[in-house]
Amino acid sequence: MHNLNVTLIQCELAWEKPADNRRQIGALIDQLGANTNTDTGTDLIVLPEMFTTGFSMNALANAEEPGGATQQWLLDIAQDKDCAVTGSIAVHDNGGVYNRMLFATPDGVQHYDKRHLFRMAGEHRRYQSGSERVIVSWRDWRINLQVCYDLRFPVFSRNRDDYDLMLYVANWPAVRRLHWRQLLIARAIENQACVVGVNRIGEDATGLDYSGDSLAIAGDGELLLDMENEKGAARVILDGTALHNYRAGFPCQADADDFRLE
Repeated sequence: MHNLNVTLIQCELAWEKPADNRRQIGALIDQLGANTNTDTGTDLIVLPEMFTTGFSMNALANAEEPGGATQQWLLDIAQDKDCAVTGSIAVHDNGGVYNRMLFATPDGVQHYDKRHLFRMAGEHRRYQSGSERVIVSWRDWRINLQVCYDLRFPVFSRNRDDYDLMLYVANWPAVRRLHWRQLLIARAIENQACVVGVNRIGEDATGLDYSGDSLAIAGDGELLLDMENEKGAARVILDGTALHNYRAGFPCQADADDFRLE
């Protein structure tokens, strides 16, 4: 496996203002190099959950159609920067609204619909739940796509020797930041996979405060990057050879219990 150069984008989000959010995130991305062979380039850009609106329950009002403005914007970035870019937005599809994580590459867009909806905010009443586990391939890495509350459910994220990196995009409130940080590290250790979690900062229209704490973690649990509460773009290099060697030298997955998720 090659190394993977990952950029985490941590910022405040303007409430229900997609154009404003695309503009401010685009400005951060534009600071990155256009070529992955330069010191400022990147292979993958990770944005927060619902990065165009904040974690709003105005599902129908905020939802875009498949292939809409934000999906095209992500595709344009992927093609311009020669990288993948991912984050979630509200999408109206198949008669309902989904909290949909889009994964854009220069060749097209794949998606994952959030499975575990946050009932404490009423998300399960406003959005449809996804059912499929989605793993995408990008530059020799197998990447498991997850959204926020999914982090609390380790059975769904269990590594069946089918991914190398797990991404969590989130709007995770500061009041539960300890859970966010500890669970991200736990997911890396138990699955022997790199984990990147990207959260927002600032306060939303409902009064919730977000502390950021976007992290990148190696497959052995080593903390590689901690953005704390800082706004901006931060890069981390995930070492593919180190991950392979760690798994080979400590093959605990060979003793894992066999089960199937219904």
